[in-house]
Amino acid sequence: MAFDLEWVRSRLPGRPIHWHTAIESTMPEASRLAAAGCQSGTIVGSEEQTAGQGRYGRAWHSEHGSGLYVSIVLRHKFVPATLPLVTLALGLATSEAILKVTDISCDLRWPNDVLLQSRKCAGILAQLEGSAIIAGIGINVNHSAFPEELSGIATSLRLATHRIHSREQLLVELAAGVDRFCALLEKEGGEPILAMFSQASSFVHGRRVSVDQGHSMVQGTTAGLNSSGFLILQGDDGTKKVIFTGGVRPCS
Repeated sequence: MAFDLEWVRSRLPGRPIHWHTAIESTMPEASRLAAAGCQSGTIVGSEEQTAGQGRYGRAWHSEHGSGLYVSIVLRHKFVPATLPLVTLALGLATSEAILKVTDISCDLRWPNDVLLQSRKCAGILAQLEGSAIIAGIGINVNHSAFPEELSGIATSLRLATHRIHSREQLLVELAAGVDRFCALLEKEGGEPILAMFSQASSFVHGRRVSVDQGHSMVQGTTAGLNSSGFLILQGDDGTKKVIFTGGVRPCS
């Protein structure tokens, strides 16, 4: 179904929205606009990404007309060290938007995955571009199936609910949520974001997990988040380690 851009613009008045039929990735285009001085809240979206970006340079499956693939330019009084907390705030905004549109609750897997029924339905990528942050958000909305290599780990809102959902309504709720949670982070600091993320995620406390750090694999039990938004992992010997990056998966 064609995306009703005019309906979205009518509900987000004054917000620049750059919409594409197909693009390699919305992230570089949003970065280009940010470097050119575009206003905060500018949205770059596409019906399809031919080279969608995930973390660590991984590809993001971006089927034409089925998902919501957007990057949002954010201009807040954040320092680079705030980026992990921004990622958590974006996860909360994405989860809240999905709840409002579908009436189903998501799980949040630190640092940037949104899960339904233990499978990934959305991912977040936050990058600095000068004084701006580019928030890349991909949501699997109306996909009816995934490639074989993804079918065991990915899902969509349609597959989880057996209903088609409005990508337009989802974008409106997402944009409002991103504004709200980032404003909260800017005004009150990381404490409320950390508290809400910890409450919304089954991975933050008491979860036995493995963390793939590329060069090594570590296992332990999650023991909360530190003040910067990084995961604390308690090893079997009782020692605690701060996880700055890595793919977190539950131990079988």
